[in-house]
Amino acid sequence: MSRTLLLHPSGSVELPAKVLCDRADGGHLMVNPPRPVWERTALDADELAAWSLLVAATGQAMLETLPQLRDGCLNYWEAGNWALNDLAAPVGPKQPQRDRRVHLHVFGRSRDARHPDWAWGESPRFPTFADSDRWSAQFAPLSAGECDALVERTRTLLLTRYRIDTMPRPA
Repeated sequence: MSRTLLLHPSGSVELPAKVLCDRADGGHLMVNPPRPVWERTALDADELAAWSLLVAATGQAMLETLPQLRDGCLNYWEAGNWALNDLAAPVGPKQPQRDRRVHLHVFGRSRDARHPDWAWGESPRFPTFADSDRWSAQFAPLSAGECDALVERTRTLLLTRYRIDTMPRPA
């Protein structure tokens, strides 16, 4: 199960249960919109703008607080597709509007990435759904200290740079 790091009216930041990029290779966070929707176009203009600011603040916080991202960058990947796989629970055919929940993955990209699927200057490579559990088991999540620093910096950026002042504490 994913761990919520920051719960905010503009969405939430999570440490995913299924880590897709090792912390040493740049790390992986997930940013959810303010309410569950199947597609970003289902958000109203204010929700979409607020979610975008949360994504930007999260990305900037990763770049500023994670030493492994020194001289690195980020990839943002909107997702929700694996939920539609016939092998995903509940097993069987899925309907996008009913079963998909859009979220955005933020992947740190380190110049010193060791895993070949995260090689610098290359597109990341992801497995098929059937291989995803085995593949992700090799990756370590961001540490508790890294998560704490990211959350504090994200909060500060939301308040100062983006002027969003509603800041509840994490769940």
